[in-house]
Amino acid sequence: MGPVAGKWDQPFCVAVSIVFSSGWPWACYAFMVGYFRPSKIESALLASLGLAIGVVTYYVFKDIDPTIPAGMEEATSVPAGVEPDSSGQGQILLWGAAAFVFGAPVGLMGNVARTPGVGGLLFRLVVPLTAFFEATQRLSVEAESEGAVFALIWNVTRVAACVAAVALIGHTVWSWRVRRGRAAVPADAAARVRRH
Repeated sequence: MGPVAGKWDQPFCVAVSIVFSSGWPWACYAFMVGYFRPSKIESALLASLGLAIGVVTYYVFKDIDPTIPAGMEEATSVPAGVEPDSSGQGQILLWGAAAFVFGAPVGLMGNVARTPGVGGLLFRLVVPLTAFFEATQRLSVEAESEGAVFALIWNVTRVAACVAAVALIGHTVWSWRVRRGRAAVPADAAARVRRH
């Protein structure tokens, strides 16, 4: 979606391009693959393969149909980095290998995140923490040179990551209290029966 949305110079498309060309959605994909697979081996393997295929597709698409910055005609000189084949084999191999290597542990974390309660909470927080960390880094390094839309997108990402983390923590606490309450009810009932 990042390269496709980057073809148009509308604020919504720019925002979609920024978000889906960043790292945290890739981590989210690998995490969700792991979360929805019953087997830890499947989680790791499918997350790695999916990310590697996604990276190759991403760079191949960028090379086939490069984005020309708004306001420039194709007949004029094209800036370095956006001409066809600018990604090169090196980028595809580097990021494809990184996706394959890092996809397995993130997929495995997604699988372990299914563990109810506090045991899975830290793993469920992986994606919001990744999004928050990436947004903070991008804001501190790139915000001044990229403009207001860029800064707005990453600030919204940070807020959304915090809201997601608080929601996950709140859900875990609420679930724990509900389970604890259900366990206390049968014990009270048994004590009443013994008294009668």
